Parts: sequence; structure tokens; C-alpha cells
Amino acid sequence: TPNVLADVGAFGGLFALTDLPPQPVLVASTDSVGTKVKLAAELGRWRGIGHDIVNHCVNDILVQNARPLFFLDYIATSKLVPEVVAEVVTGVAEACQAIGCALLGGETAEMPGVYAEGAFDLAGTVVGIVDRGELLPRSEAMEVGDALIGLLSSGPHTNGYSLIRRLVAGRSLAESLARTDQTLADALLAPHRCYLAEIEQLHRAAIPFHGLAHITGGGIIDNLPRVLPSHLAARVETAAWNLPPLFERLVAWGELDPSTAFRVFNMGIGLVIVAPAASVAAIRDRLPEAVVIGQLVEREQTQAPVQLVG
Repeated sequence: TPNVLADVGAFGGLFALTDLPPQPVLVASTDSVGTKVKLAAELGRWRGIGHDIVNHCVNDILVQNARPLFFLDYIATSKLVPEVVAEVVTGVAEACQAIGCALLGGETAEMPGVYAEGAFDLAGTVVGIVDRGELLPRSEAMEVGDALIGLLSSGPHTNGYSLIRRLVAGRSLAESLARTDQTLADALLAPHRCYLAEIEQLHRAAIPFHGLAHITGGGIIDNLPRVLPSHLAARVETAAWNLPPLFERLVAWGELDPSTAFRVFNMGIGLVIVAPAASVAAIRDRLPEAVVIGQLVEREQTQAPVQLVG
């Protein structure tokens, strides 16, 4: 993009800040793909994890209402394999291009003795911008009766893979997944979904909402409370959406109780919008996939911030 001022090979990335909002606030997030890289390595399918790291980081700043400016990646391994690195970086570049985010730089480190033979790690940092007056969440505006609106996930995204790898150990990843056109490998390696386009649709239509929760590690149980005021709880109707076949299988294989499953996995919901009940029809008109999964209720001091029902 024209904002990138340094050529490849510079010691640091340069990004010109233009068209700033009145009270600009930079928002940054760093994350990793975690042990999903182990499955990618086992199957030799690397490009998708490049999308994973970008989309995960972008969603994390999106829930504070920031738009991404630039991204930096970090790849570390015991021994560099150029073809693997090229595939990962291609995935990162594709994901950045899809959302208009500059890939400003990165680091590729070969560290034998630090990483076990064959080990691979991928992390990234995104920096975005938002006007101070537009920061989310607006927890003080939330009230009893506000709707919880879920946007579907594309799969486990980048969380729960340490457990997933144990649950699929010994199973054929080439087997077909019931009621889908995917193999188990396809479903497990589906890239983390980015929700930037959907939220921008709501902004363009000036539809009011109070907050967003990215359902990552900790699931709905741990992530929804991060945007709620202490006097309100989220009542989540777990029967409000169809549990994707992959999560059905994982829960069955692990004999997981609901509280565990909804804390480890996103269970098919990747982003939750907290909005006034009056906004529901307009949101569903712009985003037909959106499903009302619950509402905010009064919370007693002794009550959990998320109540699973159904």
C-alpha cells in the first residue's frame, strides 16, 4: 500500500499514518496459531495457518472496533525448509491482502537446540487504529434484554488443538465427516474466519450495537464476560444453533460435558455481537447467517457471568 515506506530488506518497517480520526488510538495484538501447526505439519498443509494467524489477530482488535493497518509475522523452527516458509508466508500475505492490511515485515528464525527437530511455531502481531470515541465495548450502555447474536465459526479456528490432537490420535484424518463434504482433515484445518467485513457492514448501515466478543481460547464461557459489566450475565441458549458435525464428533470422542466443551471449543460460534433488541432485525437483514443465541440478564453476585441453557 502507499502507506508502506520501506523496501524489503530495511531494518524496520515504515508505515505512514494518514487520514487519521480526530482522536486516534492504536490497538495492537500478538498471538500464535498454537498446536494447530502440528496438524498442519502432519498433513503438509501449511498455507492455511498463514490465514489463521492474520485472521485471529485481526478479530482480536476488531472487537475493540479497530481496523487493521499492518501486520508482522514471526516463524521459528529447528531447521528452515524454504518451501514450507514460502507457503506459510503466502498464506499470511493472502489474508492481509483480503482485508487491505499491509504485511509490513517479519522474522524467520532457525534455532536448533531451542526447538525440537521438526518443530515449528508461527506468531504474529497486528496494529490497527480506532477513534477514541468509537472504542468498544460500551459496557455502560448494556442492559437487561440486550440480544446476543452469534456469527458462525469455520471450525475450531486456532483453539483447542492440544485436546483435538489427542482425540483424533489413531483416527484416519482422510475419513469423511458425516453430513458435510469435508474430510476430518479439511474440517480441522479450515482457516480461522475473519469477521471484519461483516462488522463493517453493520457500521456502514449505522446499526447500533454495544460490544463484540471473539470466541477464542476459553470459549463462550470465558470470552463473553470480557465485554460485560459486572451486574449483567449472558444467558446462552445452546439449542439456538445447530452444532456443527465436527464439534459433535469431538464432544462424543472426548465424552465432554457441556461446561468443558463450551470452555475449550467455540462450538460453532466465532463472534458474538451484544446489541439492543431493537437492532436484531436490522442485523439479521444485513447478515442472514446471524443467529440470536441468548440475551443479557441480571446477575447476582453468586452467579456465573455466563449461563448455558438447553
